[in-house]
Formats: sequence, C-alpha cells, structure tokens
Amino acid sequence: MRREAPVTSFGKPPTHALSAGNGIVVVGAGLAGLFTALKLAPLPVTVISPTRLGEGASSLWAQAGIAAALAEGDTPEDHAADTIRAGAGIVDEAVALFMAQEARERIEDLLRYGVPFDKDLEGRLSLSHEAAHRSRRIRHVKRRHGRPRHHGRDHGGRARHALDHRARSYTARDLIVRHGRVRGIALAPADGETRTQGLVLPARAVVLATGGAGQVYAITTNPHEARGEGVAIAARAGAVVADAEFVQFHPTAIDIGRDPAPLATEALRGEGALLINSRGERFMRAVHEDAELGPRDVVARAVHREVVGGRGAFLDCRPLGPALADHFPAVVETCRSAGIDPVTEPIPVAPAAITTWAVSHRRHVGRSTVDGLWACGEVASTGAHGANRLASNSLLEAVVFGALANDIAATLPPLPSRTVAAQAPLDAPRHHNAKAEHTLRHTMAADAGVVRDAQSLITALTTIVALERESEGDPQLANMLTTAKLIASAALVRTESRGAQFRSDYPASIDAQAKRSFLTLSQADAIARKAAGASSPPRLRVVAQ
Repeated sequence: MRREAPVTSFGKPPTHALSAGNGIVVVGAGLAGLFTALKLAPLPVTVISPTRLGEGASSLWAQAGIAAALAEGDTPEDHAADTIRAGAGIVDEAVALFMAQEARERIEDLLRYGVPFDKDLEGRLSLSHEAAHRSRRIRHVKRRHGRPRHHGRDHGGRARHALDHRARSYTARDLIVRHGRVRGIALAPADGETRTQGLVLPARAVVLATGGAGQVYAITTNPHEARGEGVAIAARAGAVVADAEFVQFHPTAIDIGRDPAPLATEALRGEGALLINSRGERFMRAVHEDAELGPRDVVARAVHREVVGGRGAFLDCRPLGPALADHFPAVVETCRSAGIDPVTEPIPVAPAAITTWAVSHRRHVGRSTVDGLWACGEVASTGAHGANRLASNSLLEAVVFGALANDIAATLPPLPSRTVAAQAPLDAPRHHNAKAEHTLRHTMAADAGVVRDAQSLITALTTIVALERESEGDPQLANMLTTAKLIASAALVRTESRGAQFRSDYPASIDAQAKRSFLTLSQADAIARKAAGASSPPRLRVVAQ
C-alpha cells in the first residue's frame, strides 16, 4: 500500500493512460463487480479486470445457482434460519435476514438484466434442492456446453460502456491511501509483462469485487485469477479482515488432475446422487443425519477421510439415469473428456478450496473499515456466512451487497479542482516466481487445508515467512502470501473446530469462541513471526464485533 503520496508523484503519464480517473473504480468483472457497476449508474465507473468480460470469474464457473425464498410456502425467515443453522453459531443474524429479504428484488433485477434462469414447462422459474436447505429454493441459469448462454445483450452492452477498455489488461496491485482515505489504485500488467509499466488510477472510491482466494491452495475449483489479491491489498491499506480461517472446501471436485478442478455441482446430490467409496459403501449415512445433503464442511471432511484413508471417494450419479446428460451437461461433458461416463460409472471426487470471505464490512452497506474502500462478493466478509456458507448463498450475497454499493454516492468526497490523469509508477514488476507459488499452494493444502492442527499451521506460517523473502518485486506472489498468512494466522488463533475450520487438536466447538474473528495485517505479521520461531502456538483472543 502506498500512503501519503500524491498520485501525481509516480513519474510521467504512460502513452496509454487511463482517462477515467477521479470516478469510482470497481475491481473485478464477475457477477459482484458488474452488478455493482450497473447499480452505480449514472455515476462514472471504471471496471478493472485482468481478463475479458466474464472470464476468470468464479461466478461464471458456478454450477450451483442462486438461493432465494420465492416459492409458495417458503419465506425469507426460513431461508435466514437455514443460513444461520449452516453457519455454526457465528452468523450475523440481522445480516442473514436482510440478505434473504432482499433476494426477491435482486432476482427481479437479474431478470430485467436478461439473466436466463431455467424455467419449467409452465414457464415458472425452476427450483432445485441443495445441501442444508430445507426447501427447494435454488434457481439456475440456463447453460450450453457447460457455460452460461449469452442473453441480454443490451445489458451486456451497458456493462461494457461502463468500462475503460485499457483497464482489461491490468490487475490490482495496491491501494493509494492519503489522510486515512483510499484515493486511488495501483495497477500492474495482468500478463506479468515486466517491460510494461503499471498505472496509478485516481479514484473517489474503490469497490473491491476481486473474488476469492482458492488459488492459494493446490486443489481448487476457482479460476487462476482467484488469488486473494483483493484481500491482501485491503489488509495492507489497513482494512480489518474477518473470519479468514473459514475456508470452505467443496466436497465434490472432480478428481482428474486438472487445475482448476472441475466441479460436480451440489445439485447432483440434491437430485439423488450418492457418495460412495471404492468398496461401494455409502459413507455419509454414518456421518450425518442428512447423509449426502449434510453441511458442506461435514461432507468435505468425510470425503477427505475416505481419500486419505486410501478408500477413495466417488460421486455415484447412476441413480439419476440417462436424464443426467440433459440436466447436468457440463458435468457429463467434463467427465467424458477425461474418459469417465458418469451415466454408467462413479465419478472420482476430492475436496477443493472453493470459497473464502475476508474483508470486514461495516454493517449492511458494503463499506470496509477504511474510508473510501468498499467490498462485495467473495472478497467481502459480511457476516452472512458465519463459519460455513450455505450452498448457493454466495451469488445472492454478491448481488445483495453489490446493490448496496449505491450508498457510495452519499459518501463520495468532492471532485478535485482539476482532473488528475492516471500515472505510471516508477517500478515495474519482475518475473513471477512460479516455483515459490507452487510451494505456497501445496503448503496451504497440506498444512492449512480441510484438517489442521497447531503444528501444521505453524509449519505453514514458517514457510510463508520464508517465502516472503523471495517475493520482493513480485506483487502477485506477495499478495498470495499475504492472504495465505491471514488465513493461517486466523486458523491458529481459533483453538476450536467450527464450521469450515476443523482443528484435529481441538475437535470440539467451544462456546466462548462462538463469535466472529477480526484480524489486522500487523496482528497476522506478529502471529506469523512468533509461529516461525516458536514450538507452541501464539494466543490472540477471538473477539466479538
């Protein structure tokens, strides 16, 4: 993070300077980012994306849908109750209810924007059932060849007009903070090109919609762009990070050696697919009363036990019959490309990092704890998920809190007396250290993954501290290491098991720790340094908000 430095001090403007300075900058072009940009109209907005529109975003990859209590007999209160139940005791109940109550209006927004939700033969929105929901309330987008169909071109055009096209080749590198407020953002070339200078883009407000951090783990369903960079740059700017220890692992990533791992959607189990091991045993019946439809953390740990125990884990879709190919074409296509026919044989699966939440909100409005900085989507920690995200709540959270970014208008500082053009930083990034990134990802998977303990987390932090010495001049690696350090530090501090955090040395939940955790980067640095030189874990109190 750059502090107390005027954005005009970074050298001569580059030849292709961005021209949309002093407006609102939205970092990220997935569902949360684009929805926020549309909702901010007619305010001037620049959207920063390292890839072409719609690519590299987890929301595009989501084979699950969006949860909303719109069916007869279902209510927002019931939806909130399921969210609270899945969140293992630390959901902010007011936020959960607010999100559920906003669902109808946000679904209507998406329909107006041309999102093609599946419909039944009578033209009503189709509903499906997913884990830990007590009602059928999941809506899916029509898919063709495993990807969403392109509908609503008029609205896609509106999103494109909100963009400065030069921004598409850049990724967020750091925030510019002056006098305690975010005033701009430093950008680096997204392709790692060392000969291309980065840019500093002035802004009256910055909205982070950068997605998650699955790529800090070796096995993840997240796209390559989901490296946790938004969390890192926010933390360096002084933002409080909340609940970073709760990394959710999807229990049924298709285990065919691809990175990212393809996803066998939770909806398959909702429609009757079973989890079995190599012996053909349904192992979930002995683990949870809801069997395959138990909470994600429970199912993920059960799958993990079968895999590490040498018995393997498989998703048996044969009960769905030939209709599988019609209802889940993406899964069928992926499996057949790897030589597996899911209609006639079980699919090998393994847990994979899928969801994180970290940048703490000030209640209900999407603001971070730093003036001028906002967050929505997976990078944000709203309190809605608690210790364990309820299936298909992530897309709902993205649009609910993306819509609330309109509150920015009431907090924007006055325009400067003159427009400040984007500037070029003096330094350019050096070549990315792929070897160090590989070490980090495998360390996090082994030592801060589905099952953790004090010693494994100390090992992870020790490795992170050592790798930080190799990250100088490599902003991508530095950001990944910062996010990994926040995750591992928060996991070490919480000396209990709760939701997505499972400590084998503290397997029980502790009532005194039934509250959200809040951590600054300076605290995480202290925990990591102490862990790297200690034989026993440091202690930092988990505090309530």
